[in-house]
Amino acid sequence: MNETTLRLISWNVNGLRAVHKKGFLDWFKKENPDVLCLQETKCQVDQVPEEIARWDGYTADWNCAERKGYSGVATFSRPKPTRVDKGFGMPEFDREGRVLAFVYPEFVLFNIYFPNGKMSPERLKFKMDFYDAFLKVVDRYRKKGEDKIVVCGDVNTAHKEIDLARPKENRKISGFLPEECAWMDRLVAHGFIDSFREFEKGPGHYSWWDTLTRARERNVGWRIDYFFISENLRPKLKKAFILPEVMGSDHCPVGIELS
Repeated sequence: MNETTLRLISWNVNGLRAVHKKGFLDWFKKENPDVLCLQETKCQVDQVPEEIARWDGYTADWNCAERKGYSGVATFSRPKPTRVDKGFGMPEFDREGRVLAFVYPEFVLFNIYFPNGKMSPERLKFKMDFYDAFLKVVDRYRKKGEDKIVVCGDVNTAHKEIDLARPKENRKISGFLPEECAWMDRLVAHGFIDSFREFEKGPGHYSWWDTLTRARERNVGWRIDYFFISENLRPKLKKAFILPEVMGSDHCPVGIELS
């Protein structure tokens, strides 16, 4: 990685084939990130449009769910990774295709689509178990000496009251339950920094809006898409941003720049 600054972007596209029809490639070309992490791709590798699958200048890798049209993550990277790890190495989580780790000499980049817990008590338990498993996985990498870590993706939880437009009304809704927010506190205690809050302390910044209620027009949203970096990368963090003007999904892209 010889570039002076590395621009990383993460976006839950809510269906890659759907967003492709809404000008995804034009946006990708214009934005020109060094690394692009996508979540909720909802496709198998053989269903990816050819012009995306062979995007010039990028190493691309996919982790697809066993179930068709569900979940899935993809990472496009200009710098070539030394290794790509798919999943946690835990079958109960890995069959949903939620995790890609690109290992570079400088750091490990986790692209993760964390589970949504709204559907049922069972899915909430699955989400909390997935959260706990992730911290164990981080410890595993750190033990190997891979201790510079970037985590991006749809975390499916707003961390603090400032991170959603209507915190009081949503206290009993998955995505802002006390136990979910407490896990976010644990993530920070585990040595991670919420990169966006290093630069922006104010309210009104969101990455997801409910489409049924046209919440985006009124900016009644949630900040559930994040870039967390390990504390030892803080000196490298130059910028963190949200791109709410980018349409095509119910989420918008978020990003960071590292020196």
